[in-house]
Amino acid sequence: MSRPTEKRRLLTERVLDDDIVFDILTRLPVKSLIRFRCVSKSWYSTITNPIFIATHFKLNEAKSLSNKNSHNGYLLYTSETEDYSFHAELRTLVYNRDRTVTEISRCNENNGDHIIYLWNPSIRKFKMLAPALMTDPCDSATLGLAYHSQKNDFKILRLVSFLGSLGEPDPLTEAEVYTLSTDSWRKVVSAELSDPNAGLLSHRSPYIFFNGALHCIAAHKHCSFILSFDINDERFHKIMLPLDFLDVYQSYLTVFKGSLAYIIISDYLATGGIMCHLWVMKEYGVAETWTRKCVPIDWFHHFHGCTDNGELLIENAMGLISIDPENLFQNSLIMESNIRWAGYAANSIESLVLLDGVNVSSEYED
Repeated sequence: MSRPTEKRRLLTERVLDDDIVFDILTRLPVKSLIRFRCVSKSWYSTITNPIFIATHFKLNEAKSLSNKNSHNGYLLYTSETEDYSFHAELRTLVYNRDRTVTEISRCNENNGDHIIYLWNPSIRKFKMLAPALMTDPCDSATLGLAYHSQKNDFKILRLVSFLGSLGEPDPLTEAEVYTLSTDSWRKVVSAELSDPNAGLLSHRSPYIFFNGALHCIAAHKHCSFILSFDINDERFHKIMLPLDFLDVYQSYLTVFKGSLAYIIISDYLATGGIMCHLWVMKEYGVAETWTRKCVPIDWFHHFHGCTDNGELLIENAMGLISIDPENLFQNSLIMESNIRWAGYAANSIESLVLLDGVNVSSEYED
């Protein structure tokens, strides 16, 4: 028997233990695992197994906490279509260390109904969720997505304010939570939402996931505040905003260099420009630790968050730019004037989540 033939025979007879294969595969990147599903039926079964997906996610999460990213995070945005229809493309871009951007995926979306989708750009698959419990075209709803680390699951908080008729008492705000593992919604009862003396609770900002909780700016007839929702015990809490008597043009919540932050945009008449007041909460939940830094801005349309290294993401007349609040250096990121929505994720983790799910579709297969 020739040496090459003998080598092939030895290789085919050498079978790795299943546990060893499992351990090796969990350490590979998502792109490789998607390709390796075609190696054999056993590998396909392993890679699409919920236990494998959860183990792979936990390992990637640990790596992201121990290692600095090779980039500044991810940008997501949609643009207005020429016919201003409800259909648009959700684009995902990597914000590189050299302050350039690289597009990595696109996904078609439809904003014309109450259907909610989860989109995983790592595997380019999306899932249509079960219908929410409280749906009405006239209701005001705010959504927030969070990772429940204790149970390795994902949750969506949906806060709904029901619009009443003239002359009727202020309607109450109700909450419901979707859990990915059960693919179902359930209502959450909270005294913070059902106080009849507080009046209508308005929630006017996107949710920020920070410190194990979702946060949004809320207000009733007495004051404005930060409404937080703890993902573990599913309880609502109030965090007081900094006392400020400026002429507020717009305000936003964000995370600035690892701390909860509150952005106030106001007119700055001395120069004819705009002033961004960056309030940072040095100690989480302690209102007395709010500190302020003022950042002048030439032109402002919308604020879209902060990068991991503290750059402000501002939309102006030309598109999306980043501003360093320390040296005021500006960098153009997306040169489009018709941005409908934009978001930022500082430490997005590649995962196989949704690979094993039902009601999951793909734009195309690799």
